[in-house]
Amino acid sequence: MKQQEKQSLSKEAALSEKMHIEEAKKPEEKLPEASQNQTMRVSPSSAGERSGEKQSLARIVWLLFSSMLFISAFTFGGGFVIVTFMRRRFVDELRWVDEKEMLDMIALAQSAPGPIAVNAAIMVGWKMAGAAGMAAAVLGTVIPPMAILSVISVFYQLFAENRIVAAVLRGMQSGVAAVILDVALSMGITVAKDQSALHMLIMGAAFIASFFFKINVIWIIACAVLAGVILALRNRKGAGNR
Repeated sequence: MKQQEKQSLSKEAALSEKMHIEEAKKPEEKLPEASQNQTMRVSPSSAGERSGEKQSLARIVWLLFSSMLFISAFTFGGGFVIVTFMRRRFVDELRWVDEKEMLDMIALAQSAPGPIAVNAAIMVGWKMAGAAGMAAAVLGTVIPPMAILSVISVFYQLFAENRIVAAVLRGMQSGVAAVILDVALSMGITVAKDQSALHMLIMGAAFIASFFFKINVIWIIACAVLAGVILALRNRKGAGNR
């Protein structure tokens, strides 16, 4: 019996030792390392996304500044002419703003106090890049006229009496009139596309009041705003009843 017990104990010891050896040969678990690698992979990706967003924002701000600087420097004839080139740049070329939204911005820029070009630049810049975009667009808009007018003010008498300069200005007036007519037609066509009888009536009434009766544009805009508010409230009430 003692001999059998010794054999049994020796077998159990051998089996236990074998199990320890097999466990020692098993590969270590890689979960912590994998988790660490995953964390390491996520962090650079997040940093890359943030860097890409900053680069994209910087590019938008630069495009706002450079576009408005170019438009303001080579545009003569007032705010409506600048707005025309803004529409071509931001709607047709860059496709940042759609036609209807640009039309709304122009209406708000005209209604708000201050130059229409600066007001429109504020709204486009704010929409695209917030305060930084607004500052860049306004800065690009005001730098060219400030620089040009500063030079002209110094040599004003020379420019005023120069026949060549006077002839150039008269020729520019014809071109400006054509550009403003293009603006009016483009905006009118956009309004006509809505096929709204009320919008067409407001547009026709505003033209008659301004062209034939010489009514101040402030009163025309105020009446148009009032008509728009009434129309919006009526549409909202109709939608609520449904």
